[in-house]
Amino acid sequence: MLIAQISDLHVTAPDARRTTAYDNNARLAAAVAHLNALEPRPDLVLITGDLVNGPKPGEYEALTEILEPLAIPYRIVAGNHDDRDRLRRTFGAANWMPVDGDFIQYAVEEFPVRVLVLDSVVAGKAVGALCERRLAWTAERLAEQPGRPTIVALHHPPFDTGLAFLDTLRCIEGAEELGRLVRAHPNVLAVLCGHTHRQTAVSWNGTYGYVAPSVAYQVALDLTPEPPYRWTEEPSAVALHLVRPDVGLITHLSPVGDYPAKAFS
Repeated sequence: MLIAQISDLHVTAPDARRTTAYDNNARLAAAVAHLNALEPRPDLVLITGDLVNGPKPGEYEALTEILEPLAIPYRIVAGNHDDRDRLRRTFGAANWMPVDGDFIQYAVEEFPVRVLVLDSVVAGKAVGALCERRLAWTAERLAEQPGRPTIVALHHPPFDTGLAFLDTLRCIEGAEELGRLVRAHPNVLAVLCGHTHRQTAVSWNGTYGYVAPSVAYQVALDLTPEPPYRWTEEPSAVALHLVRPDVGLITHLSPVGDYPAKAFS
């Protein structure tokens, strides 16, 4: 199975002021075209949060218009820039979107690899958390199919990335408990996240933790103890997770843009 992961789209209303040099909406449109052109085509696109930049009026309407040409099934994770009610209204017609409840958590069952979508959003805050109810739901779902290959997806990383400022905004409350659940279930192939706008891979509680780059813009790599918070002109990118029974998860980065393959001389 091949899973594409995109993250942190930060779609804006058409007349919104840009926060970087980039047009986030145009970058997402380019990523959609890139995904559709991939060979082999992914089985699933997982969008790990911050689908819009506000939330502000007009953003979710712009989002659905840009995603409409995507020819691959997709599932979404709520991020701190998202609004749960608006996400439900936007994707409510899809049979995979939970129509009620305080959190947007659900299991993706129709593919060879099961995906558990967690909601790490704390309303009005950038930092993430997993409360007892969300952790209990996760424990129940993991107990249902202990032998099935499973991916856990949430917006906020429950692990440090080495990016000092962003590590203060990760999923802190509930992270240790999630780690214990993951360690107790060796069928969990990976924990996939967004939020930091920077590709990062870690070893975490016996599995693989991965943060996808942003479609909108990347945060500058700076591993000093107190770095300034800056963006960088690195390209948008798609993470491609290839699941093989003999290996597990293999991740490649596919930059969005025109980078044709050429024969060696």
